[in-house]
Amino acid sequence: MNIHIIDTGFFKLDGGAMFGVVPKTLWNRHNPSDEKNLCSWAMRCLLIEDGDKLILIDTGLGDKQDDKFFGFYDLHGDATLQSSIRSKGFDLTDVTDVVLTHLHFDHVGGAVKFNSDRSLLVPTFPTATYWSNEAHWLWATNPNPREKASFLKENILPIKESGQLKFLEKGESPFKFIDFIHVDGHTEQMMLPVISYKNQKVIYVADLIPSSFHIPLPWIMSYDVRPLLTMQEKEQVLHNAVAEKHILLFEHDPFYEAAIVEQTEKGIKILERGDLSGFI
Repeated sequence: MNIHIIDTGFFKLDGGAMFGVVPKTLWNRHNPSDEKNLCSWAMRCLLIEDGDKLILIDTGLGDKQDDKFFGFYDLHGDATLQSSIRSKGFDLTDVTDVVLTHLHFDHVGGAVKFNSDRSLLVPTFPTATYWSNEAHWLWATNPNPREKASFLKENILPIKESGQLKFLEKGESPFKFIDFIHVDGHTEQMMLPVISYKNQKVIYVADLIPSSFHIPLPWIMSYDVRPLLTMQEKEQVLHNAVAEKHILLFEHDPFYEAAIVEQTEKGIKILERGDLSGFI
């Protein structure tokens, strides 16, 4: 079994939105904003190779939207989903499974692409099974006004129309080495993969803890639909991470891929952070 980091580039989001009620005088020390109050964030996916399975977790923003859309997010960096997968020695047809933690555009945008003549949107991974869950799918395809701009039909509906979509039941996993934590604070039924690897557990914490800067409990995004629930869910994941020495893998941290945490007199803090390869 091998685990590969898949970088898909960076985008920018408002620092205030990313850090919620935390004052800029605090968060700006960690991820300084530009003159528009925008901070850079990674779109870090994960590729897991095990026997005849090649499993991709999340897909980044993709490249099919128009210039106006991308202009809002100031995409930068040289890496793309496809180039990163190929740099690991694989092709798109080698991916057997795509796990979508949730269906916000920066997590699912790369799951779908235009066909060769740009007449039709099709799955990027033509032989893969795409995994979501029914509760989140219904939430995303009938969005509330607050999240409507994050759930784009062109990212989502072609997956189902292709026949490649399957739903996971809560407590179920089609993979022998991956379990899932279902959380509802950020959005309905987001799925966090928990990967068992070399007698360790790596938790891909997605938007529950988008970066290492979001470890303190009150540091919660304004994007979350149920922020108090996010805080409870994050507290549970962090307490388990301390007790079991779990590795936290960050999807959006622009500097650090992963971290381990410890309990201190002032709460749970980062013990060490860096590249995933330094922990496994």
